[in-house]
Amino acid sequence: MKCVLASGNAKKAKELTELLAVKHWQVSLQSDYGVIQPAEDGLTFVENALIKARAASEQTGLPAIADDSGLVVNALQGKPGIYSARFAGDNASDTENNTQLLAMMSHLSDEDRHAYFVSVIVFLRHAKDPLPIIAQGVWHGHILREPLGEGGFGYDPVFWLPTHSCTSAQLSPEVKQKLSHRGLAMTSLLAQLS
Repeated sequence: MKCVLASGNAKKAKELTELLAVKHWQVSLQSDYGVIQPAEDGLTFVENALIKARAASEQTGLPAIADDSGLVVNALQGKPGIYSARFAGDNASDTENNTQLLAMMSHLSDEDRHAYFVSVIVFLRHAKDPLPIIAQGVWHGHILREPLGEGGFGYDPVFWLPTHSCTSAQLSPEVKQKLSHRGLAMTSLLAQLS
């Protein structure tokens, strides 16, 4: 199947493209078509994924896949949530976002540092698809007090996995794909499409 991946995040696009490669999909990036990135002004991960998928499909005429994902910290009333990529401000770097998160959590005990990643992936057959396929994945962990590890991106260096005694940034890409919120969401999506 040929489709367009609605993502302006190169690292996220790489992860999604690798996950789709096992199904032999012909995936093009929205940048290949000069897709104009829409404003992500939804109030939920689902709304923002739909906004991105619809824009990519409208502008390319192709089926579209979009992911909206982020980190949710219960002790911060769900922040950074849908604002994860710009938590420290528009065009913030991963380091700036992590620094902002750790500063806001500095007063929290170890017991209050639970967090989880969310990924919502949407597939639209066409821009006006009335029944999009929606899949989600959730990945639980804890937020460390300082970054650890060089791999991954985003909040991976501060996301501790008690089950593996390491951060997400310390996992190999292959293991991360199997465990992560995005990997779980993509597995669910592919099962719904088959």
